[in-house]
Amino acid sequence: MSELQIHRTVLGNGLRVLVVPDPATPVVGVSVHVDVGFRSEPEGRTGFAHLFEHLMFQGSESLEKLAHFRQVQGAGGVFNGSTHQDYTDYFEVLPGAALERALFLEADRLRAPMLTEENLRNQVDVVKEEIRLNVLNRPYGGFPWILLPPVLYDTFPNAHNGYGDFSELEQATLDDAASFFDTFYAPGNALVTVHGDLGEHGVDGTLALIEKHFGDIPARPTPARPSFAEPVAGAERRQAVADAHAPLPALAVGYRVPDPTTELDAYLAHALLASVLSDGEAARLQRRLVHTDGLVTDVSASNGLMGGPLDARDPDTFTITAVHPADVDPDRVLGAVDEELDKLAAAGPSVEELARQSARWAAALHHEDDRVMYRMLGLGARELLYGRAEIATELPARIAAITPDGVRAAAAALRSQGRAVLLVEPTADPTADPTADPTAEETAE
Repeated sequence: MSELQIHRTVLGNGLRVLVVPDPATPVVGVSVHVDVGFRSEPEGRTGFAHLFEHLMFQGSESLEKLAHFRQVQGAGGVFNGSTHQDYTDYFEVLPGAALERALFLEADRLRAPMLTEENLRNQVDVVKEEIRLNVLNRPYGGFPWILLPPVLYDTFPNAHNGYGDFSELEQATLDDAASFFDTFYAPGNALVTVHGDLGEHGVDGTLALIEKHFGDIPARPTPARPSFAEPVAGAERRQAVADAHAPLPALAVGYRVPDPTTELDAYLAHALLASVLSDGEAARLQRRLVHTDGLVTDVSASNGLMGGPLDARDPDTFTITAVHPADVDPDRVLGAVDEELDKLAAAGPSVEELARQSARWAAALHHEDDRVMYRMLGLGARELLYGRAEIATELPARIAAITPDGVRAAAAALRSQGRAVLLVEPTADPTADPTADPTAEETAE
């Protein structure tokens, strides 16, 4: 993406805008990133950021429910939204000729979503069913992104269950929804990204269209963004949870990582460390835990709680997860992980080993860049989170520049701090309540 030209502006109502033309593609993407995620939702309303994302798909004061869907699909486009730790995004990708339609649709719901009691109650039920399917009634549900944070972190924003507690979701009111919208969905708290085929509009014409559709959304006070910083754990913290659906025990280890805003290269060295540990059959933990010692059936490492790097502000989490046979003591797995980290902290990876993982990263990044949707979402998220969409275009070169000593330092940093250990213990208890929140004990204040 190094050849992309990024054009920025700010509308009078505070809405930030990125326009990134790419005449090589026949489609155009429009996204809205809102600076609110799991960590910003009010205490006592767990899961509200995700619930509100659902409400944004229930029509607006101009368009009835499902009209947005029909407009996008009728133009041959795709659309969706997602809630993350620090932001919520809404996006669609359509043929280039449908650019103005996409801008109208996104502006329309950002201006006035249809918040009704019927929509709220319906979407509470939808979210509860999603939680049942994705967390409560499946093996390893919520592992590790829901279950690990309350072990590693102390504060409500960082530790609570972002999917939500049933009782708190059920108590949500229209006043809660209206307050959440008024506070967090102010134009000054959002960013619009347009990327792809701008057609006859060009950059200037696209900016004029954005002003036409978004410019008259009334300005509202923009909420102050709090710091979610908290001290790094100084010792190991350990907790076990029961899982009635898991066929085998599992464990997750969590560590804190550097702040990508101020220490981007150190942060990316942790991303490469995760690859050295688990990506590919020749990776350190794959060789040691799976093939040599036979301690686990599956192992993975990730720099980022939600499964990938550069998706959150500080603090964020380096995770190692493993599934192991019932007759393997989890401390044997942890001991082997520590030994491999110690080896890397002492000598770092070999030049060849690091080159192999850097090449995997380059291939993955270029593969992701093949799709306008992923390029657009990467640009918008990095602009919103770190103030520099250019990070998305710099990643291949930055990853390639990381040295074995950088990865060595990342491994040493993990070994020098406290960590969280989460143990998932299978249970076949037939009296277990399948609708109970498995994180209730961990998230209680």
